[in-house]
Amino acid sequence: MGTILINALGLFAIIFLGYFLKRLNILSKADGTTLSTIILTITLPATIIVNFAALKIETGLLLLIVLGIGLTVLQIGISWGLMRKEAALKQEFMMYMGSGFNIGNFTLPFVQSFLPIGIPLISMFDLGNSIMLAGGTTVLVDQLVGKNKTFDLKSVLLKLFRSIPYTAYLVMLLLRLGSVDLPSALLTVLQPIAGANTFLSMFMIGLYLELRLPKSAQKLVVQSLLLRYGIGLLLIVLFLWLPLPQLVRLVLCLLAVAPIATFNVINAVLAGIEEEIVGFCSSVSFLISLVLMTLVLLFLGGF
Repeated sequence: MGTILINALGLFAIIFLGYFLKRLNILSKADGTTLSTIILTITLPATIIVNFAALKIETGLLLLIVLGIGLTVLQIGISWGLMRKEAALKQEFMMYMGSGFNIGNFTLPFVQSFLPIGIPLISMFDLGNSIMLAGGTTVLVDQLVGKNKTFDLKSVLLKLFRSIPYTAYLVMLLLRLGSVDLPSALLTVLQPIAGANTFLSMFMIGLYLELRLPKSAQKLVVQSLLLRYGIGLLLIVLFLWLPLPQLVRLVLCLLAVAPIATFNVINAVLAGIEEEIVGFCSSVSFLISLVLMTLVLLFLGGF
C-alpha cells in the first residue's frame, strides 16, 4: 500500500510541476503540444512495442477489442438515456464527456508506473476504443441527437492509420499472432525510450491543466463529471460481479474511471460547446481519475 501511495504522489508531483512551471511562465501550453507530439510519435509507440514483444495472444485478449467498442456504446447509451429530454447541445456535451477512455495520454502511462503486466491488456482494449474515438462515437452521437450523420468508413480508417500508436498496436498484434519475435537489440534500445513515457505524459498533463471556470458553467461541469464517474462506478460493480481473471478485472476497473478522451474534447468543441468548459472538464477529470485509479489499485490490486 505504501508503494502505491508513494507512486501516486509522485505522479501528482509531476503533474503539478508542469502546471507550476506554466504558471511561472517558464513553460507554456504550447510546450505541452510539443511534448504531445514526442509522446505520440516516439515514447508511446516504444512502450507498446516493448510490452507486446513477448505477449502470447489468446482469444480472451482479442475479446478486449470488442469490449473497447461495446463499453463506449454503453456509456453513450446511458448518457443519452439520462439526458434525452435536455436540449440537443447539452445531450452532445454529456455524451462526449461521459464516454470513451483516455488511454494513450493517461491510463497507459499510469499503469506503466504501477502495473506493467497490465499494459498488453489495456493496449488490446484501446484497439476497440480507438475505433470509437476516431469516428464511431461522433456517428452515434449525431444519430441520437438527430443530425443523421452517415458512417464514413474511409474517414475513420484514415484517422486510425495516421495514428502512430494505433499502427504500432496493429503491427505488434499481427506479429504476435504470427509468433514473430523482434530482435533483442531493438528492444534494448527501445526500453529507456519507453521508460520516459510516464514522466513526459504526466508533465504534459500539467502543462495542459486549466483550473479556471466561469461560475455560470459550474453546474454543467459538475453534472458531466458526476455522470462520467457515476457510470464508471457502475461498471466497476459489474466487473467485480463477473467471473473474470483477477488481472483482467483490475485492468477493467482502472479503465472504468479513466479520464475524458482527447478526441471527445475536440469533438465536443466542434459540436459547439465552449472550449473553456470542455477544457476544464478534461483537466479536472485527470485529477479525479488519478485519485480513483489509485484507490482501485489500493483496494483491488492484491495478487
